[in-house]
Amino acid sequence: MSLYKDTVEQLMSESHVTINGAAPWDIRVQDDRFYARALRDGNLGLGETYMDRWWDCARLDEFICLILKARLPEKIKRNAKSLCRYLAACIFNLQSPARAGIIARRHYNLGNDLFSAFLDPYMQYSCAYFEDTDDLAQAQRNKLDLICRKLRIKPGDEVLDIGSGWGGLARYAAEHYGCHVTAVNISDEQMAYARDFCKNLPVTFIRQDYRQIEGLFDKIVSVGMFEHVGQKNYRTFMEVCHRHLKEDGIFLLHTIGGNISKVDCDAWMNRYIFPNGMLPSMAQIAKAAESLFVIEDIHNLAPHYHKTLLAWNERFQKAWPKLADTYGEHFKRMWEYYLLSCAGAFRARSIQVWQIVMTLPGAQQPACRAAVAET
Repeated sequence: MSLYKDTVEQLMSESHVTINGAAPWDIRVQDDRFYARALRDGNLGLGETYMDRWWDCARLDEFICLILKARLPEKIKRNAKSLCRYLAACIFNLQSPARAGIIARRHYNLGNDLFSAFLDPYMQYSCAYFEDTDDLAQAQRNKLDLICRKLRIKPGDEVLDIGSGWGGLARYAAEHYGCHVTAVNISDEQMAYARDFCKNLPVTFIRQDYRQIEGLFDKIVSVGMFEHVGQKNYRTFMEVCHRHLKEDGIFLLHTIGGNISKVDCDAWMNRYIFPNGMLPSMAQIAKAAESLFVIEDIHNLAPHYHKTLLAWNERFQKAWPKLADTYGEHFKRMWEYYLLSCAGAFRARSIQVWQIVMTLPGAQQPACRAAVAET
């Protein structure tokens, strides 16, 4: 045990983290089994031991930020399990049509009571835009309006929303821009909520996989869904959008992304939060869009996502007394680790979130982002 502890303490010191130190980002180890697990299982072991209360940290987001900046995960070698996950992702299509429903059943169908407890009134489960505000609800409205303006949505437009969530973007666009929205999703819980949320508005909800979409649209948008597509399907997704976008249309893709092209999923996130999730790199996105789209604008909102996740965690903690009997303490540890570790990753700039505006080759270039910001 002493060897494991010495090794972990040495690695942590490289990131300016002291085991059982006094700084808010220092971790306090409650169970010495933590050291072996952290070395053996890397980020999976780190998350699982937090869930099991083997360690604690006052500022978990800062701790994660520091170890990522010091590139500690890269210094812990892959074990046999992680190699198997990597090979499976290379060989199999983990996000095939037959497997697409896994993410809905295991995450988005957890319960609308959970998500409504920490999200804003428009139920936006993606990066807010804290431009001239510190209020989460206003920041999410800012994001929704920014998307609509980038898409140049006008009255009468037919808009396709791939993913659609709880219907917040569809409702906002229909209410404020007079368009008709076709929203596609595979989560029963989200669809039930969204249909009621958008009642009496020109919004049509269809429960189907994106590969089954039909029709032509003036504008296409996808927010926070591309992370579930998988590298074997990136080109297929772009082909679907290309096939269903009118000649002079605009496509906006809003997605979390990684700095490095990968084919496998984060081990802890895959097991507990987003099964088969995968963050695309800019290179993978550009390759998938090659010859199909002209990339007009790329906007990185990553600093806003750190702030969004902290706001979500604060709201989640305040709401916990009403959720505790349903979800239990182990779930609480899991969920706060998810929110705060992601906040730390954005703060470290290890992951990004991009809004990418695209058009078909030959289409007129839409207004630049600076012009959009002024309207």
